[in-house]
Amino acid sequence: MTRAIQIHETGGPEVLKMSEVVVGDPGPGEVRIDQTAIGVNFIDVYHRTGLYPQPMPFIPGMEGAGVIGTIGPGVTGLKVGDRVGYADLIGSYSETRLVRADRLVVLPDSIPDELAAAILLKGMTAQVLLRQVYKLAKGDIVLIHAAAGGLGTIMCQWATSLGATVIGTVSSDEKAEKAKANGCQYPIVYTRESFADRVNEITEGQKVPVVYDSVGKVTFSGSLDCLSPRGLLVICGSSSGPAPAIDPSLLAAKGCLFLTRSVVFTYISTRAELDAAAADLFTAVAAGKIKIPPNQRYPLAEAERAHQDLQNRRTTGATVLSV
Repeated sequence: MTRAIQIHETGGPEVLKMSEVVVGDPGPGEVRIDQTAIGVNFIDVYHRTGLYPQPMPFIPGMEGAGVIGTIGPGVTGLKVGDRVGYADLIGSYSETRLVRADRLVVLPDSIPDELAAAILLKGMTAQVLLRQVYKLAKGDIVLIHAAAGGLGTIMCQWATSLGATVIGTVSSDEKAEKAKANGCQYPIVYTRESFADRVNEITEGQKVPVVYDSVGKVTFSGSLDCLSPRGLLVICGSSSGPAPAIDPSLLAAKGCLFLTRSVVFTYISTRAELDAAAADLFTAVAAGKIKIPPNQRYPLAEAERAHQDLQNRRTTGATVLSV
């Protein structure tokens, strides 16, 4: 038996319940991991609330790191004792778990377990958004929503290192300072001013070629207004609720805009894609381009409190659960 957080019905943070679960021996292509750190991400909230439905009951969490304890039949390239991490396997809120070996990344010595649990999902998401969905170039001006959040912090640092000018939205002056410290040259406190008007002012009416919007419902319309002709709106989250449906003719009226809903898992679905994204992320971390030690740490048993703080915007940067 091992301890894990289970969800038996969708709802608020209170549905996260500690349980005793059975973790068997790994089957073909699987390994058993003794976890040391677990990442907390907004997608966990989407699963918990039912926005992204899951079969009940289930163990939430997509990201974690630990040590391989047992290897199943047919697994090659891994051994007992290897430090590994993953970012796309639901069920991470557990002390011990079985995982598919082909979705694991062996961690370099430069990446501690806790750091891996803090950056793998958000870091590879940033890699996909900045290096694949829109290939950010030196001189680009970009708008990043939730610039002081876990994903936003990484994106601001990485985008700045690529030579871009970063405009970011935040909810408070305190978060504005945090975003600025991470490379956001123009933080906008959206709770007291129109971010679309401010972007227009900063760019002297030129607007931006790309907007990364992880907020969704409440920012969608304003995000479209921030784009220059033929600009790209990248929806990469829904923290305020799903973005509304629109008539495609609106994109034409606003300058023949492009719109995509990007999900990192589609971009790392093959072994080669996963390895390439992880390698690019680890290289950026080793070069000092990305620095994101966890700002919040909670015991696994306090997952409910972690979700409360995340949803109430009391967190910045990365959040991890310790095992």
